[in-house]
Amino acid sequence: MSHLIHRDLRHPPPVAVHAAGIRITDQAGRSYLDASGGAAVSSLGHAHPDVLAAMHAQIDRNAYAHTSFFTSDAAEQLAARLAADAPGDLDQVYLVSGGSEAMETALKLARQYWLEAGQPQRSVFIARRQSYHGNTLGALAVGGNAWRRQPFAPLLMEVPRVAPCYAYRDRASGQSTDDYTAALLRELEQAIVAAGPQRVIGFVAETVVGATAGAVPPTPGYFRGVRKLCDQYGLLLILDEVMCGMGRTGTLYAFEQEGVLPDLVVLGKGLGAGYQPIGAVLARGPIVQRLRDGSGAFQHGHTYGGHPVAAAAALAVQQLIQRDNLLGAVTARGVALRHMLREVLGEHPHVGDIRGRGLLIGLELVADRASKAPFDPEQQLHAKVKQAAMARGLLIYPMGGTIDGRYGDHILLAPPFITTEAELGEIVSRLADSLAAALNPATARGV
Repeated sequence: MSHLIHRDLRHPPPVAVHAAGIRITDQAGRSYLDASGGAAVSSLGHAHPDVLAAMHAQIDRNAYAHTSFFTSDAAEQLAARLAADAPGDLDQVYLVSGGSEAMETALKLARQYWLEAGQPQRSVFIARRQSYHGNTLGALAVGGNAWRRQPFAPLLMEVPRVAPCYAYRDRASGQSTDDYTAALLRELEQAIVAAGPQRVIGFVAETVVGATAGAVPPTPGYFRGVRKLCDQYGLLLILDEVMCGMGRTGTLYAFEQEGVLPDLVVLGKGLGAGYQPIGAVLARGPIVQRLRDGSGAFQHGHTYGGHPVAAAAALAVQQLIQRDNLLGAVTARGVALRHMLREVLGEHPHVGDIRGRGLLIGLELVADRASKAPFDPEQQLHAKVKQAAMARGLLIYPMGGTIDGRYGDHILLAPPFITTEAELGEIVSRLADSLAAALNPATARGV
């Protein structure tokens, strides 16, 4: 009997014993196609020799140094690489151990920025419903994932919320995309005014929504409007790219496709591609300069921040993305994957929407395509799809509560950037079989 506290306390998962490329093998010898990169993490697949070599070399030099005493060449080089690759003046880097830590760091850095500016009354973040920003208490508080928040709600700070940019569900019949976008921006402005602009630290959003709603991209002009409102009312724009960043959508940063520059951007997952736990916050130069000119310190820290081996792994990952033109591969493979999905599942009676960017793709499941009615949440369709997929040697990332935290099911696909077109075809074929198995015989039990 395992002594680990597993996520599912009644059904421990299989033991992974080997992984290479986009395949993982368990203790029983079963092989799985990793079509979700774990949780959109393994962007280079598994056991990439160049990343492993970089980690081994760093371990031989220096496996650990606490940042209250030392920095390391690996951390300095990674920060320099991230600063050089980021647009504009996003050239200040804080390294942590993962996405949730990175979001906590961004929230605290944003708060301290206003403290150093002599505005201690700023204590409010505005965020969106149906969002996810991490599992620590600050990240849960700004997140809008009702299922994850509910058990811990009494511990969380109050955060005003506005509607997500979720055109498939929320754009009214006959409403133009521009009018829908304008309505969202009006709601955000009203929330800023209601909270009191002088009390608001900033607005927090995922550039492309990941796990909670399933690869939902923004409408054209949405983030340009958000940036304008933040500038108008003097707020910081904090973009969460833990899932959608580091090339996952076809550009290194997803916000590059929106024509905006955030004040803080939060990174994780694909930063180190799963080879070591790592996350980061990138901040615009003037934000950190204010702290440098004021107290001279950022009042924050974690034991494993700036870990040399994690930094070496992440640096190798970023170098490989450029060397092997993997951003171009993501764009091309993303187009191919969406085409395959639409060919096989585009007219499926229970696939309502196929969406996303690059190799971050969501499929929203519906009981009825015409009305977009979701399945009864008691069916736990997303869990059945995951179980059916694993039985067919396919790893996907399904979730429930897509619409409002209770209703709705979706599947998230985030295969590694190195996936071939043949492997994409195999993923789509196994996914279609898995959907058929999960939906039969309960296809008509909608709500």
